[in-house]
Amino acid sequence: MDRDELRALQLDRLRGTLRHAYEHVPLYRRKFDAADVRPEDCRTLEDLARFPFTTKADLRDSYPYGMFAVPLDQVRRLHASSGTTGQPTVVGYTERDLETWAEVVARSIRAAGGRPGHKVHVAYGYGLFTGGLGAHYGAERAGCTVIPASGGMTSRQVRLIVDLEPEIIMVTPSYMLTLLDEFERQGVDPRGTSLRVGVFGAEPWTEAMRAEIEERFAIDAVDIYGLSEVMGPGVAQECVETKDGLHVWEDHFLPEVVDPLTDEVLGEGERGEVVFTSLTKEALPVIRYRTRDLTRLLPGTARPAFRRMEKVTGRCDDMIIIRGVNVFPSRIEELVLATPGIAPHFRIEVSRRGRLDHMAVFAEAREGFTDPALRAAAAASLADGVKEGAGVSAEVTVVDPGTLERSVGKIRRVADLR
Repeated sequence: MDRDELRALQLDRLRGTLRHAYEHVPLYRRKFDAADVRPEDCRTLEDLARFPFTTKADLRDSYPYGMFAVPLDQVRRLHASSGTTGQPTVVGYTERDLETWAEVVARSIRAAGGRPGHKVHVAYGYGLFTGGLGAHYGAERAGCTVIPASGGMTSRQVRLIVDLEPEIIMVTPSYMLTLLDEFERQGVDPRGTSLRVGVFGAEPWTEAMRAEIEERFAIDAVDIYGLSEVMGPGVAQECVETKDGLHVWEDHFLPEVVDPLTDEVLGEGERGEVVFTSLTKEALPVIRYRTRDLTRLLPGTARPAFRRMEKVTGRCDDMIIIRGVNVFPSRIEELVLATPGIAPHFRIEVSRRGRLDHMAVFAEAREGFTDPALRAAAAASLADGVKEGAGVSAEVTVVDPGTLERSVGKIRRVADLR
């Protein structure tokens, strides 16, 4: 399709989604009525800006099934968030939704360089988290052989990769670093494995992290994007030939970028919060869902019909405010990775000292980086980098290798003790 054909398809699907949501989800009927807008008021794609947003709080308040748009006997699978920061959010899928999900993940694996016959080692967690099963069924749809390793049992993961020789791994980037430590602990050269492509998602990661993974594993590292409320993994995918941002599969998911403070829709190339409207979901249609992810939209490259999302490296709700300065963990990660002798494992602790905020950064030394004077110099260099690059003072401590907690899924870099 060219862009005009795609926009015509999007408008047709959008109008159908708005009708479906209004007629079958009481929350959307109330929201639309309160905003004095009806599905038939959407005559162009730009008219979507007149409709109200959906938030995670809406799903939590409707727990468990209040936002489903089909009877439960038409729902073939349920997934849910962990609920670690509040009431879980429950999402459902009809048979057609599952077909769509498998299709967009298969499309993503193809864009990442996967081909029929490749073996895909899935180390995302299975269960209620959408990562494992989303990757699994998408890889099968793409004609690949799936190794459903799930998360955890890290030493066994390394053995499976060595013995079963997968070409592709799908996992969080932080757990890939945990696997790296285990490869080295077992004396296995991570650059000598069968792996050729890593498809990494479920958490923000930086270009510096990509460079670290690619160099130490000798693979292509590409980004996949998704969230359970919109579908799961497979909403957008980075193409291996360009590695220049995530092409959004816009025939299924309509993106907008809005100012997170004013809610104003921003133009192409302007950075803000990405918002998604589903175009083909049956069980749980979402209208203008607030992701809290910060990015911008750009023209398509490797897949010209589809716009790209710039790599997400921060979230509105991940931002830490230290003495009035906005700090993102992704910026600290970039500085950690740029410091010689420091491994890509770190933790931020924020506390109060008297009336003032205090930020401490604990960063691991790389193996063999043992000289106390060199470690002190690295700590001082990183502290200077944080002051210069993030605009805040931090107390930096370089700790021994293996000291900090390792991720077996999504990692939490920040402990706010205030």
